[in-house]
Amino acid sequence: MTDGVPARGSLRSRAAAVVSALTLRQISAVLPPERTWGLWLSRRIVAGIMDAFGPSLAGTRVEPVDARLPDGRRVVGEWVSGREVRRSDGGIYFVHGSGYALCSPRTHRRLTAWLSRLTGLPVFSVDYRLAPRHRFPTAADDVRAGWDWLSRQIPAERIVVAGDSAGGHLTVDLLLQVAATRPAALVLFSPLIDLTFGLAAERERRRRDPAIRAADALRLVGLYCRGIDPAHCRLTLDVAGGPVMPPTLIQAGSAEMLAADAERLAADITTAGGSCELQVWPDQVHVFQALPRLSPEAGKAMAYAAQFIADALNVGTVEKAG
Repeated sequence: MTDGVPARGSLRSRAAAVVSALTLRQISAVLPPERTWGLWLSRRIVAGIMDAFGPSLAGTRVEPVDARLPDGRRVVGEWVSGREVRRSDGGIYFVHGSGYALCSPRTHRRLTAWLSRLTGLPVFSVDYRLAPRHRFPTAADDVRAGWDWLSRQIPAERIVVAGDSAGGHLTVDLLLQVAATRPAALVLFSPLIDLTFGLAAERERRRRDPAIRAADALRLVGLYCRGIDPAHCRLTLDVAGGPVMPPTLIQAGSAEMLAADAERLAADITTAGGSCELQVWPDQVHVFQALPRLSPEAGKAMAYAAQFIADALNVGTVEKAG
């Protein structure tokens, strides 16, 4: 266990997990993602949770981006700055998660603004197209286009790539493609790696995820990749046999089923010759870093992630998480 990670979650975090198991887990089991109304309501619920329990947006500046690469590919997203920043110092490329179907830079703006405020770096959050309207490999292609655009604005070696949940899968897929121009570092919050949810289901048999069942998460992700062979190299990612990843920090919560994915990814990065630090925070839910009003541990985890980024870019110390 990494120094600084507590042996047990706070009372507030444990209570939040119990409440989630009694509410959100039950709701996610009855909302059909295949139905328009079910997907709409799921999007509203997730957005509401992120806004209600996320960090403050005070002082945040947002600059929309809608650009074209020379080859015609479109890049949509937003620059987020939480305080005075200088792109000459570097930047963060953020790939949001939530099953390829639910979220956007808008839902994650509180998290990206906090990351910018802590590091003093601008964050470019890519707005990739969502399922079910846009299926595999649209999201992955949009993330690649975003990287190709951003690395024209900031040198690749001055960029740290960060992502959460399904954004973790998209991020790792990206880095397997752009090994020749790899970023300075990689930071992942609760990454999804196994799209069959086999690892998650195995962990679920030992401890139930308070937010969602593995079977329900599989249905949601199926909106993106249904009909595609799970063994496809862009879905089942060969991290252990691929190029060496940049220095990586992975944070997950022990209460979530994707802790198993985090552990597998960390092991595979190490097997490939990379350096990976894995933190599994006791009793924390999925992407707890985005919910500081529910989890007191979010601030400490984000401060650690911010310092990891600052060290990777050699930009000094970071602002305290408060």
